[in-house]
Amino acid sequence: MLPCLNEAAALPWVLERIPEGWRAVVVDNGSDDGSPEIARELGATVVREERRGFGAACHAGLMAAEADLVAFCDCDATLDPRELTRLAEPVRDGAADLVLARRRPVVRGAWPVHARAGNRALSRMVRRRTGYALHDLGPLRTAWRKALLDLELTDRRSGYPLQMVVRAADAGWRVVERDVDYLPRSGRSKVTGTWRGTWHAVRDMRAVLR
Repeated sequence: MLPCLNEAAALPWVLERIPEGWRAVVVDNGSDDGSPEIARELGATVVREERRGFGAACHAGLMAAEADLVAFCDCDATLDPRELTRLAEPVRDGAADLVLARRRPVVRGAWPVHARAGNRALSRMVRRRTGYALHDLGPLRTAWRKALLDLELTDRRSGYPLQMVVRAADAGWRVVERDVDYLPRSGRSKVTGTWRGTWHAVRDMRAVLR
């Protein structure tokens, strides 16, 4: 599931790296740059989600997916979809219920300072709340679709990834991290590319923790 808002420049790179055996579901969240058309031309299933919000787009993708094993990935070329196979192995093998990617910047500036600081603060709060030894709340993650639906996630904004982890903890899930390269994004981030976007994301996630 690839939530998408004006990612025309990144989509070709992302979609050509979808591993064999995986199907791309691009959830368009109101793009006006031709992203849906590009995604269709490149063979992706395109779902339209009218309600704006990262969580709204992610959940629409989850509802539209047909596979038993599913993954979420950003659509901005910061994360390589070829990592999906490696991240899915612990879930497929029964060693974990949810695998999260821990982002490791490959160059200076790939992950803005304010975004890293917000993520670090939230990770500390999550460790206290859940007991998981997590260092990142990154958007690349894998799990069984039915199990995710059973969590009954309700957040439709930036708190969606965190609510997933919190409810997974309450359900007794085994959650693990795996390191992945974090690349400079294509275009401007709608969430963590600015101080304002980061503040909104942190606000949403703190609301989930409360």
